[in-house]
Amino acid sequence: MTLGELLPAPPIHQVGIGVVTPYDFALDRELWRWAPDDVTLHVTRLRHAPLAVTVDMAVHVSDTEQVLAGAANLRAVAPLVTAYACTAGSFVKGLAGEAALVAAMRAAGAPAAVTTSGAMLTALRHLGLNRVATVTPYTTDLTIGLTSYLMEAGVEVVATSGLGLTSNIWEVPYARTAELVRATDTAEAQAIVVSCTNLPTYDLIAALEAELAKPVVTANQVTMWAALSVAGRKAVGPGQRLLET
Repeated sequence: MTLGELLPAPPIHQVGIGVVTPYDFALDRELWRWAPDDVTLHVTRLRHAPLAVTVDMAVHVSDTEQVLAGAANLRAVAPLVTAYACTAGSFVKGLAGEAALVAAMRAAGAPAAVTTSGAMLTALRHLGLNRVATVTPYTTDLTIGLTSYLMEAGVEVVATSGLGLTSNIWEVPYARTAELVRATDTAEAQAIVVSCTNLPTYDLIAALEAELAKPVVTANQVTMWAALSVAGRKAVGPGQRLLET
């Protein structure tokens, strides 16, 4: 037996996706669950600030100079697309603010760029939906901010609810999120939008969609779906309607 026969097969060629996140982002592993085997995520975080999850924090992490610097840090590994993975940071300044974040990442050298809130709108258009209920972990002011953003984009919001949290959102158990989704759903809503990239949702989506008989689109799901689509790859999420439509 030769040395060549003893060596393992070479690694699969990897496609890179850059991810710019807030400093408190804690769900790297959840993002990876949507990634196929030939995709690598290159994650970088924005500058820390001693802020609770409030409008002030959303404004801080939406600073285009910070986002440009974060995207520039990824340039050496040449991702095909860079995603800004924060819902509040990409809706807090409306549609113009979301577009400015995309422009900042492109100015930093990203060949293509998406944001979580922009991806949410793209996902709803892809599904042919324009009337939703929203579920967030936020306080009232940020939840209202999401409603304003969606309505500016022509999406009607028929019901909303929020958990009122200002920290440690990644610790919310699935059961609490599922309960809030069920309580917020109405017959008028064509879909449920679940906000915040720090709120775990991967294992809830397919089960809730089957139970409620409508799409449940979540922040990390749409971020990865949009970025992978731009990169020519399909997100991994068995039973999730967005990924199978």
